[in-house]
Amino acid sequence: MSARTKCLRSPQLPDLSYLMPCMMIVLGILLNVLSHGSVLAGSIDCLEAERGCVQDQGCTGVYRVLEYCAAEEAVSPLGPDARRECLEAQSALQQYHPLQACKCQRGSRREELCLRVYWTVRFAVYDENEVSPYEDLEVEFVRHIEMSRMASIMAASSLPLDGQNQCLKAAQDCGLYEKCGSLRSEYVVACTKRPPGSDGSCNRQKCHRALRRFLERVPEEYSFALLFCPCSDALCGERRRKTIVPSCSYEERDGKPNCLSLHGYCARDELCRSRLADFQHNCQPSSHSPSGCMRESGAVCLKAYAGLI
Repeated sequence: MSARTKCLRSPQLPDLSYLMPCMMIVLGILLNVLSHGSVLAGSIDCLEAERGCVQDQGCTGVYRVLEYCAAEEAVSPLGPDARRECLEAQSALQQYHPLQACKCQRGSRREELCLRVYWTVRFAVYDENEVSPYEDLEVEFVRHIEMSRMASIMAASSLPLDGQNQCLKAAQDCGLYEKCGSLRSEYVVACTKRPPGSDGSCNRQKCHRALRRFLERVPEEYSFALLFCPCSDALCGERRRKTIVPSCSYEERDGKPNCLSLHGYCARDELCRSRLADFQHNCQPSSHSPSGCMRESGAVCLKAYAGLI
């Protein structure tokens, strides 16, 4: 088993019951705050850094070259001479600190525009994929939330569940909350309905769109309860996976896709590449951490993982 899988076992959503019992309750409180919480004071937004650059004659010329390089590279690999000029421009832009230090905000309306700037500056740099392009949360802010809520969370998590199936309970709770129930029904239909005259496969584009709507619009206390409910056997784990990540969302007509092909595609897509980098950054393992994560926050790791879905 690799080091990272000790922090978050598998991308196929296997048994996550090894996490602290209080994790499921933490998610409903802590993550909802984290997703809208404050960020590090003094962090630079990439769109703001870009605006500052275009007002600087020396910066804007070099930045426009990199914009062209990134656009051309997205279509087809650049030739040796063009690539050399692009790398020279990238090296010259390192003198402009705001663009080098800028970050983006998760889930903002202009997230993808911001990420475009972030990766333009890092044209053809693939060894930074374990550095998250997203703003870090204030350590003191996170600690305050954890300390103020942890006692009651731990007490609540120790209550007996009378052998209740928590995955079933999560599905029932979702159904009782109108937004969760309706959006869940929407993606279940989109990911299981077989269009007339098709080869038996669903409309993957509609499935993805409905699944994204569910994960983006339903509070984590409901969506994460479905995604990370603890299982003690393989059958439960498979049922949980089908509940939140239906086969239609990832399987090809001839079976499951090749992981290397998907990784290559993800590296060329700014949003996917960013979510993968965020996952690798926040889920780095540590054998010395109680949570198993180097950054001491299993909750943030799970949120980063959910971002990949």
